[in-house]
Amino acid sequence: MTGISRTGLARPVIRPSPRRLEVYTARHLPAIPELARLDPDHRFAMEVVARVLPFRVNRYVIEELIDWGRVPEDPVFRLTFPQPGMLEPEDFRRIAALLRRGAPEAEIAAAVAAVRARLNPHPAGQRRLNVPRLQGRRLQGLQHKYRETVLFFPAQGQTCHSYCSFCFRWPQFVGERELRFAERDAASLQAYLRAHPEVTDLLVTGGDPMVMRTQHLAAYLEPLLTPAFAHVTDIRIGTKALSFWPFRFLTDPDADALLRLFERIVAAGRHLAVMAHVNHPQELESEAAREAIARIRATGAEIRTQAPLLRHINDDPAVWARMWREQVRLGMIPYYMFVERDTGARRYFELPLARAHAIYREAIARVSGLARTVRGPSMSATPGKVEVQGVAEVAGERVFVLRFLQARDPDWLHRPFFARYDAEATWLDQLRPAFGEAEFFFEPGLRAMAARAGAA
Repeated sequence: MTGISRTGLARPVIRPSPRRLEVYTARHLPAIPELARLDPDHRFAMEVVARVLPFRVNRYVIEELIDWGRVPEDPVFRLTFPQPGMLEPEDFRRIAALLRRGAPEAEIAAAVAAVRARLNPHPAGQRRLNVPRLQGRRLQGLQHKYRETVLFFPAQGQTCHSYCSFCFRWPQFVGERELRFAERDAASLQAYLRAHPEVTDLLVTGGDPMVMRTQHLAAYLEPLLTPAFAHVTDIRIGTKALSFWPFRFLTDPDADALLRLFERIVAAGRHLAVMAHVNHPQELESEAAREAIARIRATGAEIRTQAPLLRHINDDPAVWARMWREQVRLGMIPYYMFVERDTGARRYFELPLARAHAIYREAIARVSGLARTVRGPSMSATPGKVEVQGVAEVAGERVFVLRFLQARDPDWLHRPFFARYDAEATWLDQLRPAFGEAEFFFEPGLRAMAARAGAA
């Protein structure tokens, strides 16, 4: 079989056999035959956690990505299946007790809602500070945190082929409408972009936009290829499909149409970046994933990779070095190592910032310069993306050296600042300024932004 690239040159294509997407959700947990190898207490704990945090997995992930001989320690198993320890002990006990006594669904739902409310469902000021307005109306399907970049949440793309158990966007998937970001109206997106010529980058996110049919994605993106939107030079699509459902780019009914859309975007002079979420090298080992990568690259789109650092899954510099080397070999660009966000199942996944930086340093030392494009470890916190640059001794005090890679105020960018060293701190709000300072330099400006948002 031969595929034609955008240059018109033939290249060999090895297409895996078409597969139908078979999905399991929380109510299907008892029906997944592979789980029978786990003890009953573990299976019950999974059902408890799945009542609070969203669960969705597909047969491809189960069959191709998980080593069932290593379960429950297998990293992709922990990445996709709910685990004991993902809830606070008291919350776990409360939901478990309700399930054991067969409590009415309304009582369980009320308890679950209370637990979710304590899990910081919208971290980093997303709902309060990021949602923009157009002619006085809040656009609930957009976020505009950084001057140059707008995030767009198309309504048809607010689910995924499988859910990651760490996902900071978990409120999108729990069925509570007031927690979701979603927009069905392409006209609102276009009007907002017309009104903001400073925006150069559009990030289509979710959920996963790759669950959408190509015709819906094209309806949002193709109008932006006209001269009226010439200022929008970069289009990014955030997706986990490369590893969780590569058939989206191979044998799904509109896979070829999707790749032709990518080619049209590139031909229109736009920079198209597929922002691939890859958490472990196991995700890139299948023939289907590698062929999907090749097909995307043949359109002229680039693939950049990003992932958070997660205890139990990839908290090992050898894992990151192996993953980055393989990504470079496949023509992908390692982009971000994130710190696990302060939401959802953070207690299960988070690592101290000092440990995160040590893992990053050791991993980056094991790869060549081509893989040292990775920035991190980075916290996507309320004021911006804060990079932990290192631990140092300055003026007789041990400190974290920090800087903004992206910020709500562009004047904060790349300005070094210092926090007192704290061996246990896992997030920005747990750090205190060094050298006796009362607050970090950005805090007055951040308070002013919050006040303006509250008055709007």
